[in-house]
Amino acid sequence: MSKRISRVLAVSDRTSPYAKLEMHFEELHQLEHAQAMLSWDEAVMMPSGGGAERGEALAALATIAHRSLTADDVGELLNAAEASSDPLSQWQQANLRAMRRMHTRAVAVPEDIVRASQVAAARCQQVWRVARAENNWKAVAEPLAKVIALAREEAAALGEALALDPYDALLDGYEEGTRADDVVPLFDDLKGFLPGLVDRVLARQTSPLALRGPFPQDGQNRLGEEMMRRLGFDFAHGRLDISHHPFCGGVPDDTRITTRYSDADFLESFMAVLHETGHALYQQGLPADWRRLPVGNCLGAAVHESQSLFVEMQVARSSPFMEFAAPRIRHHLGRGQGNDAWTADNLYAQAIRVRRDFIRVDADEATYSLHVILRFELERALIAGELSVADIPDAWNDGMNRYLGLSTDGNFKDGCMQDVHWFSGLFGYFPTYTLGALMAAQWFAAATKCIPDIETRIRTGDFAPVVSWLRREIHWRGQLKTARELLTEITGEPLNIRYFKDHLERRYLG
Repeated sequence: MSKRISRVLAVSDRTSPYAKLEMHFEELHQLEHAQAMLSWDEAVMMPSGGGAERGEALAALATIAHRSLTADDVGELLNAAEASSDPLSQWQQANLRAMRRMHTRAVAVPEDIVRASQVAAARCQQVWRVARAENNWKAVAEPLAKVIALAREEAAALGEALALDPYDALLDGYEEGTRADDVVPLFDDLKGFLPGLVDRVLARQTSPLALRGPFPQDGQNRLGEEMMRRLGFDFAHGRLDISHHPFCGGVPDDTRITTRYSDADFLESFMAVLHETGHALYQQGLPADWRRLPVGNCLGAAVHESQSLFVEMQVARSSPFMEFAAPRIRHHLGRGQGNDAWTADNLYAQAIRVRRDFIRVDADEATYSLHVILRFELERALIAGELSVADIPDAWNDGMNRYLGLSTDGNFKDGCMQDVHWFSGLFGYFPTYTLGALMAAQWFAAATKCIPDIETRIRTGDFAPVVSWLRREIHWRGQLKTARELLTEITGEPLNIRYFKDHLERRYLG
């Protein structure tokens, strides 16, 4: 019996409180679908002059969605469904829990804050795109201050309703059940481990041969699309485009990913495409019969990030993968066989090259988490009111000096303006990147036990067993279990930093 049939039969009375909730949340999903498409269009297709109206449109949709989610009858239906003796399947029980969580968080935040936050974030993000290119911190400081002020209001409202610290309330929205006190010990461990690792790697690392461009965009695009197809991306239900900042958006049946191209560095775009493909595979692999309901959504930002890093870091930045990819890279970029710079070994050396650099999205595995830790510490201080917008550049420079030995004094473009997150109102998101990296290493260790010849499969471009494992163990489950439950069930233990540290030492120190 299919999930669709079992879902229908489990609640035969379409007038029951639970059945009414399903219909309501399916309508809410369609609003979210519209928001996702408008957001994608804003980043990819919208003319520069359309920003103000687009911000208002997105704010209107966000307000309508919030009003729908917080309606009195939704709360009444949730109470009735939870009190009902009607039997619910495991999926329906999990769905009811997810609906309650969404409703609880929504009713905690007043509608005027929801709308104001959406408008402020849209305006700030549009200013940021121009200001970053011009290294103009002053231009974006005022709209950012508005975004942060509203984020503090939202955090305070959520914190009061959920009995949480304000920052924890935001973090919980991205990774249910995770608190700053859970994150800090992991990050302290990494702060003690990573600088020494980086020193050791840099002491023994030799410089690979340079990959000289220019690399035409059409060749890079063809390369990216071929790798997406090889990994299992369904182009009948998705596409690849260009934006200022790579992302994965849309919905499972219409998944949009983006990248950005550099004529001087094809690896930047190549790895961004592979990273976003990991996100997209997760989205496209969600349970088909539950995709319009909360239980069929992705399981938190850290799990989502673990899927992108599984593909990019565990699979694509490996020696076996580069053996497979090298001839295809040469083909699409017009580089001939026999050039030592374009061998699999040299491409692999380029892909895992460790260096202290300014840009988070271009950082290697060994330094990446240091970038994340800096952002985590600063945004906690911002939400707590301990750090002002005016102080961000200096605090950022201090952190970069401390963690990576680099100065961003006066270099806002490559410093505190490089990420879109704060400028679009995303606070509490950053720690999930490193949590995702830790999970990815743990997932891959489990997958390797199930697929003993995994390296051979990757070397020959046979990704089906690996993707099937992800589909079977993670993707199809949606929000049936919590992230902690799922990780423990699949790997045999809760989140364990040891797998990530072992992975780094094995790959970079051999």
